[in-house]
Amino acid sequence: MDGWITLARGFCCEKRLLAAAADESRQNERPICYAGRNFLQVVHPREKSLGLPRYTAVPMKLLVTGAAGFIGSATAQRLLDRGDEVVGLDNLNEYYDVTLKHARLARLQAQPAFRFVHADLADNKAVAALFAQEQFERVVHLGAQAGVRYSLKDPHSYIQSNIVGMLNVLEGCRHNAIAHLVYASSSSVYGASSKLPYSVHEPASHPVSLYAATKRANELMAHSYSSIFRLPTTGLRFFTVYGPWGRPDMALFLFTRAILEGRPIDVFNHGHHKRDFTYIDDIVEGVVRVLDRVAQPHPRWDSANPDPAYSPAPYRLYNIGSNRPIELLRYIEVLENLLGRKAEKIMLPMQPGDVADTFADVRELHEDTGYRPMTPIEVGVRNFVDWFREYYREG
Repeated sequence: MDGWITLARGFCCEKRLLAAAADESRQNERPICYAGRNFLQVVHPREKSLGLPRYTAVPMKLLVTGAAGFIGSATAQRLLDRGDEVVGLDNLNEYYDVTLKHARLARLQAQPAFRFVHADLADNKAVAALFAQEQFERVVHLGAQAGVRYSLKDPHSYIQSNIVGMLNVLEGCRHNAIAHLVYASSSSVYGASSKLPYSVHEPASHPVSLYAATKRANELMAHSYSSIFRLPTTGLRFFTVYGPWGRPDMALFLFTRAILEGRPIDVFNHGHHKRDFTYIDDIVEGVVRVLDRVAQPHPRWDSANPDPAYSPAPYRLYNIGSNRPIELLRYIEVLENLLGRKAEKIMLPMQPGDVADTFADVRELHEDTGYRPMTPIEVGVRNFVDWFREYYREG
């Protein structure tokens, strides 16, 4: 069926046996039309037995924004591994070491199904032209100006990247019949709330940093486009992502470098706050599962008791975390053991814009996609240390 694509839902394998999957699913397929485009819906008997509908993916042409970034490059790699065609967009800004961004890109550019576009999301004409030219099927929007603390220094960059950039992506999706937009939000949106675990069903109306405010604004912008234009959108609230190829401004990176160089580390809130540290492979697994499950209007929407997590429009929000908060001092202890060195700690109060604890309730993501984070910090931090020593040729 030329021109047909398949709506996909979770449980995707890292390497997909497309021919076998097609044989298995052919007896259960039926054509459907959604948002003005044609799809082939395939429900596997194996998934029927679990009570969870399943959609089997075929290769798609995808846009991944922030493709030179930490999560973006890892997501692009996973999509390439399973046979998708990926166009990666990034502006390669100098927020942190551009050499690291180029190194991530080099791994992707070695693969024929990947193409890189150097452009700024805030450039309306460039983004509109890219969408019109490429005719993507789905979009994973991970490009943004990151960092809670940096938003205190350069707030204007957050408006350009995170607000204007998001608007341009939404417009590109709207005008080019994109079947599903998955975009990055953040656990920072929970802000002043101390009600743990954080649930997508609770309001997120008190951000304590401009970064968090832009991410919450992204969720509201997405809902308006889902409501008015019936654009399926899914927002993912990421919880403290770490792992190989990570960002140099993140705690694990900063601590590792300082300890190896014999310098003290700054430990905010005296190390007593907890974070739902989530390994990069677990994050990417969740992103891909959500990408393959196109957001739908919720059948139990109640306008008298509106739920922030879903809508009568094709819109969803999910937390994506490990569901295992770890105290910062324990995180540092694991790192010290792996490096074989003790850190000299400078104990400091809580930073402006920070929150005391984070803890992700991921039940909805598990129920809808089968997402189950598997990586303990002892394994994830070891993988990071091994990568760091190799990449920087450290001791």
